[in-house]
Amino acid sequence: MKVLITGGAGFIGSHLADHLLGQGHQVIILDDLSTGRLSNIDHLMGRADVEFILGSILNADLVDGVMARADVVYHLAAAVGVELIVEKPLQSLMTNIRGSEIVFEKAHKHGTRVLVTSTSEIYGKNTSDRLHEEDDRILGSPLKSRWSYSEAKAIDEILAYTYWREKNLETVIVRLFNTVGPRQTGSYGMVIPRFVSQALRNDPITVYGDGQQTRCFCFVGDVVKGMVALCDEPSAYGRVFNLGGREEVSMLDLAQRIVDKAGSSSRVELIPYDVAYEEGFEDMQRRVPDTTRAEGLVGFRPTVSLDEIIEQVIAEQRG
Repeated sequence: MKVLITGGAGFIGSHLADHLLGQGHQVIILDDLSTGRLSNIDHLMGRADVEFILGSILNADLVDGVMARADVVYHLAAAVGVELIVEKPLQSLMTNIRGSEIVFEKAHKHGTRVLVTSTSEIYGKNTSDRLHEEDDRILGSPLKSRWSYSEAKAIDEILAYTYWREKNLETVIVRLFNTVGPRQTGSYGMVIPRFVSQALRNDPITVYGDGQQTRCFCFVGDVVKGMVALCDEPSAYGRVFNLGGREEVSMLDLAQRIVDKAGSSSRVELIPYDVAYEEGFEDMQRRVPDTTRAEGLVGFRPTVSLDEIIEQVIAEQRG
């Protein structure tokens, strides 16, 4: 098939391109390089089965022309990372809402199947054990920019579901929980590459809040395999799936684990949220996925441990 990846020069998008090419597909990468990097796809340039287009999903005519040539679109293009959302909320909303409207509109016009990447941010402050796809969303005030990303991705999900239900467009929604691995940068608040970079410089490891908040991390290779398997499965159309890791770790424990594995002399420094982001910033204390649905349908199961992920990121940053 010919596959379009919006945001294909990003961290996850570039790994997805690698996986799809390995399956024998042709890949079109559309990226405006606002957060993606050419270095992520340098190894793909010049291949006959890869086309790179520099452009934005906000350009409806461009998206229309590219979509007409694609059998499937993996819609990853988005403003991502807590820091970027807080610093540029209006730009982020435009990209994440209007851009997705254009993608779904053109996909429907050309009958192109869509997998859209959503986020564990959807659940907001819900700290339930093993968040299930049907669990409630618990969000703060819409006037707090922290929650604008969650709201925008909820609209993406509504668009995907509604296009499937009302217009019979084949759509799949995946909610990603802290995907990590090589090529990810710490530029937009991504915690593992940021901690690793600080540790390798022997700088203080800056942990936001009290450090007791917990997350689960999943290796990017496991995530993209799950995404492709779900997109290829007709029973997944019109449904939403969590994709994430199983090992729950606090930010303090994560920082110390990275210090130890890097052989670093860094100390851990707690930074209040108001200082790290903005006054009144709210975070979720716990975020653990229930991936039973994806496991039952396509056999999704993380294979790379958190320690192995950390070691890979350290090795990459050391060069």
